[in-house]
Amino acid sequence: CSGDPSSDLLVEYKVISVLIVFLICALGIVGNVMVILVVLTTKHMRTPTNGYLVSLAVADLMVLIAAGLPSIADSLFGSWIFGHAGCLCITYFQYLGINASSCSITAFTIERYIAICHPIKAQFLCTLSRAKKIIFGVWVFTSLYCVMWFYLSDIQQVLYKNMTIIMCAYKVSRNLYLPIYFFDFGIFFVLPLTLATVLYGLIARILFLNPLPSYPKEDKNGYDNFSKVTKMLAVVVVLFAVLWMPYRTLVVVNSFLQEAYLDTWFLLFCRTCVYLNSAINPLIYNAMSQKFRAAFRRLCRCGHLWGKNAETVLFCSCFRSVQ
Repeated sequence: CSGDPSSDLLVEYKVISVLIVFLICALGIVGNVMVILVVLTTKHMRTPTNGYLVSLAVADLMVLIAAGLPSIADSLFGSWIFGHAGCLCITYFQYLGINASSCSITAFTIERYIAICHPIKAQFLCTLSRAKKIIFGVWVFTSLYCVMWFYLSDIQQVLYKNMTIIMCAYKVSRNLYLPIYFFDFGIFFVLPLTLATVLYGLIARILFLNPLPSYPKEDKNGYDNFSKVTKMLAVVVVLFAVLWMPYRTLVVVNSFLQEAYLDTWFLLFCRTCVYLNSAINPLIYNAMSQKFRAAFRRLCRCGHLWGKNAETVLFCSCFRSVQ
């Protein structure tokens, strides 16, 4: 007697989705915490650019904790288990992390442009104190902007195969959300990428036309190599574009469809790309920045901070593997 194929597929989906998302979230949470710690506890790492990377790490942590971990619970239990307040708060922090990460990327892109293309102005524009004010402004703006999700989210009860399933969903039909989705798409995806394309193009022009020895080997903000730092940040921007593209494209396409395309496995792929975007940056810093690599090594050796738990050993092994 053969089993129910749909039941077998459901079990297969649960196992695969939980394993993939848990692994990405575990590595991403530890990695972003390490980024925050090495910048805050190492004096020579406290630069304007690294300040923006700390802001990005906090935003990525928020995405992984508020979006990644609850999705594991959804896969395991098949229903929303965090209640009404959990639905409102988790939805709020999901969008806050997403939007703050986009703004942080935009901020360090502009900072790199000024530092390389306008080095004289950079002496008083690209300072740590100014970076702190900009980061504060980014988080105030995104925190206030995302307040609307407290009023647009709610739990719903859906009847499915003679069972009542609780979901964290939207209060009104998806047609009414189109202006919000397209505004988000424009302000927090298209605009940052357009700006990054223009500014990194100008940066590349300067770096190619001017010999690097004309720049100081290390400026007063601690930039040890303009070209290497810029390449690393450009990789972060490219990965942001590539890994967010499936989800953003799906949202735009579904906006024009009568019936939304919601294939379970494709949705898992889109979600995995989003979580991976929030988890991969520490590995990029480790692979492309000698200062971050050295700081991560020191942190991995600090037994009084990390102990010898399996997660830390695994993550430090991941860092060594990409050196």
